[in-house]
Amino acid sequence: MEQGGSARGAAFVAGPTEVSLVGTPPVALSTASTYPETTASAFELAARLGYDGVELMVWTDPVSQDLEAVRRLSDYHGVPVLAVHAPCLLITQRVWGTEPWPKLVRAREVASSLGATAVVVHPPFRWQRDYARDFVTGIERMSGETDVRFAVENMFPLRAGGREVVPYAPDWSPIDEDYRHVTLDLSHTATSQTDALAMAAALGDRLAHVHIADGLGSSRDEHLVPGRGGQPCAQLLQGLPASGFDGVVVVEVSTRRAENRADRETDLAEALAFTRFHLGAGAGLGAVAWSRPAQDRTA
Repeated sequence: MEQGGSARGAAFVAGPTEVSLVGTPPVALSTASTYPETTASAFELAARLGYDGVELMVWTDPVSQDLEAVRRLSDYHGVPVLAVHAPCLLITQRVWGTEPWPKLVRAREVASSLGATAVVVHPPFRWQRDYARDFVTGIERMSGETDVRFAVENMFPLRAGGREVVPYAPDWSPIDEDYRHVTLDLSHTATSQTDALAMAAALGDRLAHVHIADGLGSSRDEHLVPGRGGQPCAQLLQGLPASGFDGVVVVEVSTRRAENRADRETDLAEALAFTRFHLGAGAGLGAVAWSRPAQDRTA
């Protein structure tokens, strides 16, 4: 996840979509979604709002880097860690050391220890030449050594002044690379101006993990609450149950512009309700039409 902005929501009225639905994928909260609050806050909010678990973003918060501290949070709140996001962002280049392969080994160990099923990883930056050269074969090798899925995330080119620069290697798109498992992020498809449904179809059973978020197609990675941008979030979610998808759907939105804790909680509650509603619709569980609270539709 790269940091973006989000529109502030209004009060959310609890409904049946706040309850996990049988026959649909679990819905987890990325611990990055509560930034600038802490990893501990993410566990607290995930428990309070009824998420099925969390995706642990390993980053500059020391708690996120400490296996036993995370385990205590998980046990205390009764919230399982369903996935681990390896520290491969620009701001996490020195988290768990500076060498990329040992970071992935450690992420796998943390995931296995906590019972998580996936490690999310970004493709290398172009300046990581040795890592980039061996990345596809290395990820395949590591995937064959464990039941934990290494799910490589779709990224995006950088655009400014009419120019486009690709900072990732071998590419920002996973479509043409031989990855066994892929994470599809809908904020990133917005930023790359990619058809998310076409990408999902092209990935087929390689689609193993979803970051549900939204975007308006600007050059910024926005990570809006799903339903507030232009991405086909509803259609993608509705298609997952029938597709055989057996991974986790992770709400990875930016709430850093929320004015207070109540606004942040409202955004995360709306994101969960939207996600469960459309997963339920895809599973034929009686959903009819999604409508945001009337006072929130201009946010």
